[in-house]
Amino acid sequence: MEKGKILLAVTGFHPQRWRELLSAEREVVLEPDGASDPSITYAVVWKQKPNLLKSLPNLRAIFSIGAGVDHIFADPGLPDVPIVKVVADNLTQYMTEYVVWRVLDHHRQGMLYRAQQPKKIWHEPPQRPAGDISVGIMGLGNLGRAAASVLLSLGFAVNGWSRNDKTMKGVSTYAGEAGLIPFLNATDILVVLLPLTPDTQGIINHGVLKELRKRNGLGGSVLINAGRGRLQKDADVLRALDDGTLKEASLDVFEVEPLPKTSPLWSHPKVFVTPHAAATSDPVHLAPIMLRQMDAFERGEKLDNLVDRKAGY
Repeated sequence: MEKGKILLAVTGFHPQRWRELLSAEREVVLEPDGASDPSITYAVVWKQKPNLLKSLPNLRAIFSIGAGVDHIFADPGLPDVPIVKVVADNLTQYMTEYVVWRVLDHHRQGMLYRAQQPKKIWHEPPQRPAGDISVGIMGLGNLGRAAASVLLSLGFAVNGWSRNDKTMKGVSTYAGEAGLIPFLNATDILVVLLPLTPDTQGIINHGVLKELRKRNGLGGSVLINAGRGRLQKDADVLRALDDGTLKEASLDVFEVEPLPKTSPLWSHPKVFVTPHAAATSDPVHLAPIMLRQMDAFERGEKLDNLVDRKAGY
């Protein structure tokens, strides 16, 4: 099978480093030579322009630069070719670091100590052991399972919820609509790592947050969202923080990004904000994985980490 060109179609950041690394083995272009360019066989994308891919006659597969693929499904002219999502050890490591960092910070009352420091307050509140705290992870894919494993090693009780039945040693698992409320009722710190699909959009709303366990060793429930911004309703998160439904929140993603400067989340005393930085895609690690997949596919091997179009992830 002849090697064709890679179309590198991204918005929101400069593609030069990706182009350099992919060009080590294949010709890379940033625009097709006409809507029906026959020379393009693969597309590496992040929020590509609508209908850019639909008329490429020899397109064999689409590779997502980021962990999420909702940006690909937003294209009304998406062609019927395999879609490959990013799965890489360093991306998993970054996300695990972020989740564990934020869980530990809330558990060890980081927000309280940061508030005390400028006031020169020397006060140590009671500290519960990790085993008294239940961390619930929504989304038990590669990222969720990796984070759960480390949290278990630190002594936390870990729950997991997913759309379909999944099991993991040491984790109390729940599934589907029937399992959602029991999962929330048993959770003190909610970690959201779900993919964004029509079924999960807006799933983190006030009604869901009200079901979290409040009488716990933390003195209230906590939200950590490192998944996708539109999984949550920002206004509902604010309402939950203001009415005491939530004690605190760590938010890496938002309904609108960049987070508007007018958003009250920026200055809310109970919110820790990061700029969608939990697990940034690193081309040094990811470009070689994509190139190996392309080579293997051309040898007749199956592509790894294919997206289930029906499920949306």
